[in-house]
Parts: sequence; C-alpha cells; structure tokens
Amino acid sequence: MAEPLDRRSHARTPATFTRIRRRTRRRVARGLERLRRSLSLRVAVITSVSMVAAVGVMGGYVSAEIRDGLFENRVEQMLGDAAWRLQQTQGRLDTANASTLAQVQSTAADVVRSLQNPSSGMVGAMMLRSPGESSPVTILEPITSAALRELPSEDLRQSVAIGRELSWQSVAVPTGSGTEPGIVVGGEVSVPLAGVHELYMVYTLAPEQQTIDLIMRVLGIGAVVLAVLIGLSVWTIMWRALRPVRQLALAAERLAAGVLDERMAVRGRDELATMARSFNEMADSLRSQITRLEELSRLQQRFVSDVSHELRTPLTTIRMAAEMLYEARGDFDPVVRRSAELLQAQIDRFESMLADLLEISRFDAGAATLAPEEQDLRPLIRRVVEFSSPLAERNGTVVRLSGFELPATAAVDDRRVERILRNLVVNAIEHSGGRPVDVELAQNETAVAVRVVDTGTGMSPYVAAHVFDRFWRADPARARTTGGTGLGLAISLEDARLHGGTLEAWGEEGAVASFLLCLPRRVGADFVPPITVVPERLAPLATGGTP
Repeated sequence: MAEPLDRRSHARTPATFTRIRRRTRRRVARGLERLRRSLSLRVAVITSVSMVAAVGVMGGYVSAEIRDGLFENRVEQMLGDAAWRLQQTQGRLDTANASTLAQVQSTAADVVRSLQNPSSGMVGAMMLRSPGESSPVTILEPITSAALRELPSEDLRQSVAIGRELSWQSVAVPTGSGTEPGIVVGGEVSVPLAGVHELYMVYTLAPEQQTIDLIMRVLGIGAVVLAVLIGLSVWTIMWRALRPVRQLALAAERLAAGVLDERMAVRGRDELATMARSFNEMADSLRSQITRLEELSRLQQRFVSDVSHELRTPLTTIRMAAEMLYEARGDFDPVVRRSAELLQAQIDRFESMLADLLEISRFDAGAATLAPEEQDLRPLIRRVVEFSSPLAERNGTVVRLSGFELPATAAVDDRRVERILRNLVVNAIEHSGGRPVDVELAQNETAVAVRVVDTGTGMSPYVAAHVFDRFWRADPARARTTGGTGLGLAISLEDARLHGGTLEAWGEEGAVASFLLCLPRRVGADFVPPITVVPERLAPLATGGTP
C-alpha cells in the first residue's frame, strides 16, 4: 500500500515563490506609481521617514546616555559592595580557628557560599589559588558554580595579582537559558595555611539591561506611533491644502480639451484664491481670443470661397478672348504672337490656382466628398507617370517603377488619389536634378502604399516638417519649372486623410527626398503601413550614417 503524500511539504513550490515575487513586484510598482503621482503622499512619506530617522538618532543618543549612566552607577555600587565583602571575608579568614587542611577547606567553602547574595546582584563567587603562591598546603578551589570558572580572564588575574585595589571586567554571565551581562570583581585574600588566593565575585547586570530594553521598546513604539500620526496629519493637511491645485489641474485638462466654459471657484483671499482668479482670467482671455480667431478663420474661409467663385465668371470671359487670340496668333507679328502664347499659359496657371483655392475651401467647409471604388492602383500610377513623361524628358529624368508584380487593390477615389500621386511625381521630377525617380508600390493585408523617392536636391528635416503647410514654399533656391499657390501638398494631405490614410515626408538636404502615401484597403479602416517613408537602402542616413 502506497504511503500518503505529505501535502504540506509541497505547499511552497518554485512556481508559488515565482507568483509571490511577481505579486510583490506589482504591489511595489503600484506603490511607487502612487508615490510619484501624489504630492500629498510623497510629502507624508518623506516627513514620516525623516521623523523616524530623527527619533532614531535621538533615541540612540538618549539610550546610550542612559545605558552608560546606569552602567557606571551600578559598577560603582558593585565595587563598593565587593570591597566591603572582600574586607569581611579577610576578617573571617583571619579569625577562623583552622589548623588542619580539612578545617581550612571547610572555612573557605563557607566563606564563598556566604558571599552569594542575589539581593545585591551577586550571582556567584569563587576563590582561586594565586599563580605565584608557593605554600605547600593546597585546598580545593571553592566555587558556587562550575560555569563561572572561566569568567576571570588572564588579564584580570594578572591585574589582581599585581594590584592593591579591586580589579574588574565586563563578562557574559552564563545562565540556564543563555547569558546575561555582568561584571567580575577580584581581589586577593590570605587563607590560613594555604597562602594567598584570589577572590572573585560575579555580579549580574540583567535588571539594568531589562530597564534599557524597556526604554528602547518605549522609544521605538513611540517613534512608530509618532511617525504614523505625523504622516497622517501631514497627508491630511497636504490633501486639503492641495485640493485647489488638483481642481486647477482638472480644470486645465478640461480647458485644454476644448471646454472653454471651465472655471474655478474662488474662496478666500490667500495665494490659492489668487491662483484661481488668475486661472479664470486666463480662461476668459483664451476664450475671447479663440472666439476671435474662429470668427477670423470663418471670414477668411468665406472670403477665399467667395472670391474664388466670383473670379470664375471674369476668368471665363478672359479665357474665351485669350483662346481667340491664341488661335489667330499665326496672323500676328512675332511680338504679339509671343504675348498671346504667354497670356494663354498664364490663364491656364491662374485657372489651376483658382481650382486649388476652391478645393481647399471645400475641405475647410467640410464639404469635400469621397467617391471610392474598388480598383487596382497600378494602372492609375502608370497613368500619372505617363502624364509626367514630357517633364521627365525635359529634365533628363528616368522614372523607375517597382513592386508592380501583383495587383494592389483598394477602395479609393481615383480622382483624388491621382491628384496626390501627380503632385508627388511632378515634384520629384522637378527636384531630381536629372537623377532617377523611384516609384515603389507595396501592400499588405490592410493597406496599399506608394513611395516616391528622388535623390536630387534633397529635403532638410525642417522642410519635411513644413512641406504640407498651406502657402508654404521650401528653399527658394530650389529650381522650379512651374509655379503654384503652395497648396498642392496641403490638398494632397487632405485627400489622404479623407480616405483615412496618411501622407508622410522625409529627407536629407542635398541627398534625398521621400514621400509615402499609405491608404487602407477599406476607407477609414485601421491599417499597418507595409513600408516606411525611409527607404531601406537609405536608412543609414536617418541615423546619421552613410548609405
């Protein structure tokens, strides 16, 4: 029959200790987090620890003074008692009628036994033959307890042998359950027939040690109670004092979130009340400024929209006249013919600028709509590259396509996506400096991405951070073959956001410029970009290295 398992022996397995350690670490981490987040708790803890340290130092000093004082006073009393007992012992030995070895032995034993007196603190005594004694009569050394025999050290015995006064030393007096502090006091006595012997009296300091232990317990408990009370008091005071600060923090968070009506209650006339009034004044000022800026923004948007619409009618009339002149340019002299051609080109540019202004006003008004259709982006990209081919030929730039092996389907508004890609490819060709432009297509289960990279004049990190700002131009030293409003990339960014996608820029001045368009396969769906804006072959540039 198998023996039953002792389950208690398996109660603490390594897995149990691991769980306990993890639970302990989590609790410590939560406690530290609360300590970092709560000023009241932090001040209370620091105050409590400081108080415990101060009480500990003071308690150590007080206990040391009490201990030394008790020890010195008690030693003086014991030395006085030992001197009196040594004198009495010598008197008894001198008056003893002992003429035989047995009588001397009996007298010495009686004297040693009579010395032991617990009421005075003496717990034992012994009479040892002096090392320099040459008397032929030797008695058995009387002792009250054999455990005390080794207490007198060699140094103490030498001091007793050469000294005229009492000598003493601190010792650990053995007891039934261990040891307790005490002292051994020694002096010389003359024993009839046996000669000079050393008389040692053992005194205990256990009552004094108990007194010191009691004082230390009282000080320790008092320090803990005092620290707890002070900590709670400080925490309560700080919590009440910092309540307006917490309210201010919450009010500031709500104000930052757009709740412009948030205000603080002002109570009293102290510093906290001044802080609350200042916050309310700041909130009022912010609200008035934001309201004024919103009104100005609405007026600006309306102005742009109205002007754009109003300009279309005269622009149409001007275009009709310009087209007539352009078609009849063959009948004009060279100067007038060139003027007609310039007029036609500038009207085309003006019409493009006006279209950009109308488009950006639609985004501002929230009137931009999306007409997505499931389609393969490869034909759309090729169409953009073909459209840009005349500009590429003039610049001596080759546009290289990669990643077109598999279909890249997504629900997109082809008009808007084509506009984004046209802006990116045309900009890359204009700034390529005749070097190749790479158009890379990538995809995963959630998104389709197009990356356009040129290694011409490049783009600094500062330019990359502002390139999507409205009406913003990069370094004017960069060559431009066409003009614009500075809204092309801003409109492209809005088009990408309308799909729920992203448009990013990265570059290094004089080295590279990269743009990444990433669109979800379904409009507005969550996605993970299949590639990054930094090309893999140029990644060392992003970390300060060389490709």
